[in-house]
Amino acid sequence: MAIRKPLKAKTAPPSTLSELQLAQVRKLFDPLCVPHPDPTIASQLRYEYRLEGPAVIYYERRPDWRGGPEWMIHDIAKFRFTKSTGQWSLYCQFRDLKWHGYEPLPHHPSLAVLLAEVERDPTCIFFG
Repeated sequence: MAIRKPLKAKTAPPSTLSELQLAQVRKLFDPLCVPHPDPTIASQLRYEYRLEGPAVIYYERRPDWRGGPEWMIHDIAKFRFTKSTGQWSLYCQFRDLKWHGYEPLPHHPSLAVLLAEVERDPTCIFFG
């Protein structure tokens, strides 16, 4: 598993997705990001997403394992929309903490199909 990064305020490029795409992102990701019903788990694990230019980054947050007040983030998947092709691309992170194209399903016109692939995680690259 990749080294987790502390959650720090950083300036991300503003989203370049259309209003329709943003509505689709919210519709697909918001249900995945609701707090867990068990308060014990909810206090230890959160799923969230952020927008960066034409991309959506899906990640988890956990308390700092050293007991500090900061929460650590672990990126799970990156979805990037390419206007010229009208396709979404799916990326995963390797140990080098760089984004790499997800080879079993690299592109698809439907964000929902790629998100379902991440949730299914047949190669165990996203959730371990």
